[in-house]
Amino acid sequence: MTVLYVVTCGSPAARGVGRMVTSVQELGWTACVVTTPDGRKFIDSAALAEQTGYAVRSAYKNPGDPDLLPPADAMVVAPATVNTINKWAAGIADTLALGMIVEAVGNGLPLVAVPFTNRGMAAHPAFGESIEKLRRWGVTVLWGPDVMPEFPPGGGDEYVDIFPWDLAVQEIRIRLYPE
Repeated sequence: MTVLYVVTCGSPAARGVGRMVTSVQELGWTACVVTTPDGRKFIDSAALAEQTGYAVRSAYKNPGDPDLLPPADAMVVAPATVNTINKWAAGIADTLALGMIVEAVGNGLPLVAVPFTNRGMAAHPAFGESIEKLRRWGVTVLWGPDVMPEFPPGGGDEYVDIFPWDLAVQEIRIRLYPE
């Protein structure tokens, strides 16, 4: 059984995470959703828990409590905010989501990230440096005009429906099962 963690961030595109869960389940995989604290604002946790069979996690568990999710075979971080990309590249693990993806790099898990941000935030030098650093570490980062068109600050809602969930599934499948 392949277990994929879908790590989602505080972005309007996160509303579509159920589409990715459906695609993963159609492959016969188990999907678990982990979100940043701000990501919770954009998703329907109850519907995703029903869809996946697992609680949506966004906070560290208490010491001694059992793990609620099966161990991940791979992770997709989508939509990934500038904040998450930059913290991840810096090794900051101040949320459960960041802790999981920072550790996943160290454990060599297959990882795919799909940033979703406006052109102003994307133009900050730290963002580009962080993407390059993650790529050097083996993370597949799907970023650029061939993945998502640039949009102005405040314009993200117009691009939510074209977020490339299917491309993320295709890439993680290649990472897990290269032909």
